[in-house]
Amino acid sequence: MQLKLSASKLPFAPLLLIAPFFLWGTAMVAMKGVIPHTTPLFMAGLRLLPAGVLILIVAAFMGKPQPQGWLAWLWIALFALVDGTLFQGFLAEGLVRTTAGLGSVMIDSQPLAVALLSLWLFQEHIGLWGWLGLGLGVSGISLIGLPDELIFSLLGSGAGITIGNWQDLFAGGEWLMLLAALSMAVGTVLIRYVCRYTDPVTATGWHMILAGMPLWGASAVVESHQWENLVTSEWIALGYATVFGSAIAYGLFFYFANRGNLTSLSSLTFLTPVFALIFGNIFLSEVLSPLQWVGVFLTLISIYLINQRDTLAGQNNTVTVSENSTAQQEQTLEVSTAKKLTPVTVPLRETETEVLP
Repeated sequence: MQLKLSASKLPFAPLLLIAPFFLWGTAMVAMKGVIPHTTPLFMAGLRLLPAGVLILIVAAFMGKPQPQGWLAWLWIALFALVDGTLFQGFLAEGLVRTTAGLGSVMIDSQPLAVALLSLWLFQEHIGLWGWLGLGLGVSGISLIGLPDELIFSLLGSGAGITIGNWQDLFAGGEWLMLLAALSMAVGTVLIRYVCRYTDPVTATGWHMILAGMPLWGASAVVESHQWENLVTSEWIALGYATVFGSAIAYGLFFYFANRGNLTSLSSLTFLTPVFALIFGNIFLSEVLSPLQWVGVFLTLISIYLINQRDTLAGQNNTVTVSENSTAQQEQTLEVSTAKKLTPVTVPLRETETEVLP
């Protein structure tokens, strides 16, 4: 994978690359039963602010430097607004208003936005195989998250989708999930600029703290009974989502985002609904339909194509180069054998004849 170069210095690098998406997927399963018993803004703040404090404590033990200068804090504040406050706020409000499947499809489509932004800002190569992989990834998560009846309707084997159906589809929180996906995509790109002025670990911690404060402030104003109905098991689930699904997952994700190819890293986001489905099946007895299994298969293929796009394209280039090189060598041999030795004339000066005794 193209990301291995950036992670080669870390032990268990492949597992660490996948870890954020595994933790996000399992955190969604852990929070599924908590959402009806709490409020969205309070839950969003709880996923950010305590996790940010935990990251800063770990960063202090690791000896990471704190941000210095107004430029560093300005980029961290912008990063916190986009990737923290807006993303988590849109996500939490969208989860309340939409189904988990459709919401997952829209939130996990953000690799497309990351690919376009990376192509525009950093000139990251995507190529034919990369675009094919992104298309298969969106198709895969669509099969995973969208209802089977809607998919069959789109394919023309069931009732048609009318304009009213599409209006109903986006009447809830789907547009909020789309805004959350765009916020996460912009935040993924912003980490490159943030890390020009400060350490990525401390930047991640501070941005989560700064982002969580307005969410909790808004929750105190517009929400009520944020935690009164939560039981012990639900607090444990929120704790898992905060420590593992936020602190560890975001710390690893933005560490790799500062060092690896953004398109390749972001493509692994397609794994999040796959992990959510697998562990939902194990712990919540949720059964996958045949279409969802096809979606899982397409998702895995898409990740392979995106992360191996340069290798797949390079095989064709290697064959072409080798063929051209062979032809050039043959032409060189023909020219060299065709050449004849040309006589060289060396001018000599006439000298007086010397008489030997």
